[in-house]
Amino acid sequence: MALATPITELFEIRHPVLLAPMAGASGGALAAAVSAAGGLGLIAGGYGNAGQLEAEFVAAGNARVGVGFITWSLARQPALLTQALEHAPAAVFLSFGDDAPFSDEIHRAGAKLICQVQTVEQARAAADASADVIVAQGSEAGGHGASRGTFALVPAVVDAVAPLPVLAAGGIGDGRGLGAALLLGAAGAVVGTRFLATTECLWPDGFKQRLLESGGDDTLRTSLFDRLRGLDWPAEYTGRVLRNDSTERWQANPQAPGGGDTARSDYDAAASDDADTRALHAGEVLDLVDAVIPAAHLVEKIVAEAEAELARAARLVT
Repeated sequence: MALATPITELFEIRHPVLLAPMAGASGGALAAAVSAAGGLGLIAGGYGNAGQLEAEFVAAGNARVGVGFITWSLARQPALLTQALEHAPAAVFLSFGDDAPFSDEIHRAGAKLICQVQTVEQARAAADASADVIVAQGSEAGGHGASRGTFALVPAVVDAVAPLPVLAAGGIGDGRGLGAALLLGAAGAVVGTRFLATTECLWPDGFKQRLLESGGDDTLRTSLFDRLRGLDWPAEYTGRVLRNDSTERWQANPQAPGGGDTARSDYDAAASDDADTRALHAGEVLDLVDAVIPAAHLVEKIVAEAEAELARAARLVT
């Protein structure tokens, strides 16, 4: 059976699966592979590097992809949005800030506006900002987020913004998660952490191997790496990361010996592929990550599993 939802209709895609625009991971090749497999891939705009953003659009080739930005960071470099829109993205994905100032420019360019939220109040504000799609992100997600869990947040957001389509995010890494999202009233899912363990992901091989060796219990939410990297994240958002030497050394008391300015300089001096020191943003779904595979195979696997699970659920109804 086909998983036809308002999202597949809106974006003219075969499968209601979107790649999360993960900074440092979701590049053009990965986004293009997800789109070619029938989902919608999104390039990560990250904290705003015009040259890197351009390079990733080039890497995507002629694939129909979208782009995502950290909204509060984009507000400091609004020209990046104009640059991205020149590539005619299918959608612009905004999260962690006020979406309203960007809505008109996005729509004038013919792109859809996807707004990721972490609370019901934010969902209503995004709807007022003329969002085309709302993403309800639970705290199980890797990377930055807030405190509400996916299972309760998704249906609450669905009810609050109906008839706008809602996507579920946070803790979704296989077909069971996609199927559950659909049963909660979502029109599809945004998948992040599971796509980190794909051949096209920008992460170095050592980071991907660390994912395979870890589980959800090996993650924690913290603002440590934002402090170490000098990133001015709003206080309500922490990042879910893998535990490593950095979290063990500095998390408990960042002002102790080895913390503070010394910690910052030590972090800056670490190699970019140093998994023991660098931030590895990953979610609780890690227990389901068991191999590095091509993104197309992952999309096909998630959809096939979801179809099977939904068919099984239908047979339970008598």
